[in-house]
Amino acid sequence: MLLPIAFAFGMILGWQRATRRGGDRLDKWQYGIAHGIAFTLVALALTILARRFGLI
Repeated sequence: MLLPIAFAFGMILGWQRATRRGGDRLDKWQYGIAHGIAFTLVALALTILARRFGLI
């Protein structure tokens, strides 16, 4: 459940960043998806590390 939340959070942040920079609709989608993927990968890596060290 953590990974979809991380993707959504990254998508929102990327969309806002593109809006602040004056991007059009496709720029917003590109920034949103790129940020979403990046946040998902970071969340996945942290989840794997937490499970590996017995924190979860």
